[in-house]
Amino acid sequence: MTIPPNPPICANVVAYIGVGGNLGDARAQVENAIVQLGALPHTKLSAQSSLFRTAPIESSGDDYVNAVVRIDTQLDPHALLQALQDVEHNFGRERPYLNAPRTLDLDLLLYGTTTIADATLTVPHPRMVQRAFVLIPLLQIDPFIAIPGLGPAHQFVPQVTDQAIAKI
Repeated sequence: MTIPPNPPICANVVAYIGVGGNLGDARAQVENAIVQLGALPHTKLSAQSSLFRTAPIESSGDDYVNAVVRIDTQLDPHALLQALQDVEHNFGRERPYLNAPRTLDLDLLLYGTTTIADATLTVPHPRMVQRAFVLIPLLQIDPFIAIPGLGPAHQFVPQVTDQAIAKI
């Protein structure tokens, strides 16, 4: 599937995307994916975190390279999700089993202050407060960000201090 030529658009929304990968040249793939995110239709890249190296969680394989980006987009959340999946596909993403190692993983973490829970999309991302590889880069971009329905993101950092994360 690909994003339609005239995707559903809405008022400008700030969204946060988790970017990661651990197959192939993960650093180059994450860096190239960030460029592609900024080139999505009706979307502008407005901030990006540093790159971080993290061990796989509930998975196997090499360490991950992770980052978080902030975009300003007019794509509705489902059109944005489809665009993210298209980018993953273009990077050779396969889904042979749950939490399999991957060339690229793009997660829609936050979409403005919207809460979504349907068959294809859950926002805020349901495990974002349990993952150092999301919280630390997210807080690097916006130290005061609040997660809709949960409160300030920084309050969850003590829960992930046992997860190794290193700035690249």
